[in-house]
Amino acid sequence: MRYRVSGKVQGVFFRASTRFEAERLKITGYARNLADGRVEVLACGEAEAVDQLRGWLTRGPANARVEGVSSEPVPPRELADFTID
Repeated sequence: MRYRVSGKVQGVFFRASTRFEAERLKITGYARNLADGRVEVLACGEAEAVDQLRGWLTRGPANARVEGVSSEPVPPRELADFTID
């Protein structure tokens, strides 16, 4: 799944915290800042784990203020780990 998270999500360790949560859930993919202030997250893994990550994305780390999370399915990918771009 590809998620785009809006709100106060840049400059608050959102990507690093997402990586920690994704690794805990054994999810691969990436988190990267977008030019419009959102964070894009690609999550690849077991459906239940990806759903758990989505739930976490709606809250984010303590200093974030998430206003919305949009999602779209993407073709499955084989990725080695979870990176921050």
